[in-house]
This record gives sequence, structure tokens and C-alpha cells, in this order.
Amino acid sequence: MKIFRKLLLPFISLCAFLVSLVIGTVIILLNGDNPLVAYGALIEGAFNGMSNLAGTLSSATPLIFTGLGVAVAFKGGMANIGAEGQLYMGGMAAALVGVYLPLPGFLLIPVALLAAFLAGGLYGLIPATLKIKTGTNEVVTTLMLNYVAILFTSYLVNYPFKAPGAPLGMTVNIQKAARLPLLYPGSRFNVGFLLAIAACILVAVMFRYTGAGYEMRMLGRNSIFSKYIGVDVNARTLQCMFLGGGFAGIGGAALVLGIQYRFVQNISPGYGFDGLTIALMAGFSAIGVIPMAILFGALRSGGLTMELATSVPSELSKVIQAVIILFMAAQVSFSKYFTEFMTGLRHRREKKQGTGGS
Repeated sequence: MKIFRKLLLPFISLCAFLVSLVIGTVIILLNGDNPLVAYGALIEGAFNGMSNLAGTLSSATPLIFTGLGVAVAFKGGMANIGAEGQLYMGGMAAALVGVYLPLPGFLLIPVALLAAFLAGGLYGLIPATLKIKTGTNEVVTTLMLNYVAILFTSYLVNYPFKAPGAPLGMTVNIQKAARLPLLYPGSRFNVGFLLAIAACILVAVMFRYTGAGYEMRMLGRNSIFSKYIGVDVNARTLQCMFLGGGFAGIGGAALVLGIQYRFVQNISPGYGFDGLTIALMAGFSAIGVIPMAILFGALRSGGLTMELATSVPSELSKVIQAVIILFMAAQVSFSKYFTEFMTGLRHRREKKQGTGGS
């Protein structure tokens, strides 16, 4: 039974991806194109050559951070749907530090990243505090706070911090000392990717080998039992949401310090919401977030090449992501029915064995 449960989520994730490819194939055929050519162009655009691979990994970097932020919160029993807003707050904080704080390079980048972590983390504390104090459902509050953050940062970059003469809402460019060092010349692939990998490893070690991580995992599995054995439920709830929001905030810093070099209105194309799907597909595993984020990064970067090579629009990659999201959203009900089916099957087998023995 335990083996089936462990294999269930990877099986659902694989089915979601395969079905999304089938639906994409139908759309490509209806468009009058060859699915093999279209998917071949997508894969080539994502992975063929160091330049394309660098683009994919660059797109995956903020996704790793948002996926990790969602995974950490969920692991501690909090449904964090607010990674998008936390990303915006972190990105804004990093931009303000990168633009206005007069520090040398070796200090400016760490301070900007820390500011992003604190901004995202503190923003994550709002729904956690509301849940503890008033019992408010965090799904609602985290979702609504996304739009508060988006609108708040839009105000900031259109009024007090708008770049002079800019046609759109944006800050001025950050200082060159605040830009994350590149890992591949001619691209925006930077050390932010390595920081994201390191963050995933640190979180995995924390949950596996530390007392705080153990208590967070226990809280995520059963809050009543956790309270009974002496876990400070409120403190751990605040901690997991602060960490989750902090990592999502660094995702915003990765966009500002490593890709855009400024904060732009509506800077994220949905990285926070994609992070939710990535965390689900990874089973809320910190290490599992990495390959899932790279997959989504490949869909984003390869979709443009597919559009150039064929008449298939790059929006097809969004269709594939939407189908994956649909399947992952349905996995809770499927898991429930599967568990009930397996339990009933076991009871019938035990009853049959008992009848035969008598």
C-alpha cells in the first residue's frame, strides 16, 4: 500500500504530461502542421546548443525559487497560492537596493538578495498570521494578496520610482555592481541558477536532518498530532510561510538582478502560479522542483523556436501547461478514490481469507 502511494504522484505527473502532449498533437494537426516537426523544433529551441540550453536554464531559475517557496509552505501544512505576489515584493525590494543603495559589488548583491528574501518572507507572514489569529483560510488570503502586490508594485514603478521618460512603468537600471555574474556570455544565464540549486539542497537537508524540518513535516501531515507531541504549531506555521515567501521573493530578485536589470510593471509572466504546478508535480520535494522547473523553462524558451519553425503559435506551450495544471488539480480527488479502492480491496481480501480459514 505504501509503495502504491509513493508511486501515485509520479504516475499522475507522467500521465498529465503525456495527455498534454496528446492534446497538443491534436491542436497541431488541426493547425495543419506536423507534430513531429513542431515538437522537434520545441526541443531543439530548448536544449540544442549551449545558447539554447542557457536560455532554458535562465527561464527555469525563477521557477525553481517559486516552486521551492510553494513546496516549503505546503510541506509545513500551509497552502501557499501567493508565490506570485511574494515574487513581486521580493523583486521590488531587490530593485530598490540595486538602484539606490551605494555599496560595493561584493556587498550589494548579497544585500539585494537578503532584501528580496525578507520582503517575500514578511509578505508570506500576513496570511499565516491571519490564519493563526482569525482562522482565515490561507488559500483565499494568499490568492488575493497576489493582486495586492501586483497593483502596489505597479503604483511604485509608475509614480515615485518611475524612470524619467520611460514609456512604461519601470525603475531605472540597477547598478552594474548589483547584476548577477553571467555563466554563459551572450545570454542572461547567471549564477542565480546555482543559487537556486543550492537553496533546494539546503531545504532538502533541513527537512531531512534538522529538528525544525522534522517538526514542519509533522505539522504538514497532522497538525493535531503535532500539537499533542509538543510542537509549537503557530511558530512552525509562521516559519514555513516566512521561508516559502522568502524563496519566492528571491525568485523576483533573480528576475531583476539577473534578467531584466530593473523592475518592470507586470514583470512576471506567471512564474508564481507556475511554481504551484511545479511543486505539485514534484510532490513538494525540494530536489524534485529542479527538473520540473527545467521542464517548464524548456516549454517557455522552446515555444518561441517552435513558432518560428512552424505556423504553430508559441501559446501551445501554455496549453500544455494548462492541461498539466488541470490534471494536478484533480490529483487530490483521484488520490482519495484510489486510496478508498485499495483499502476496500484489502478488506475484501482479508475477509475472504478469514472466511476460508474458518
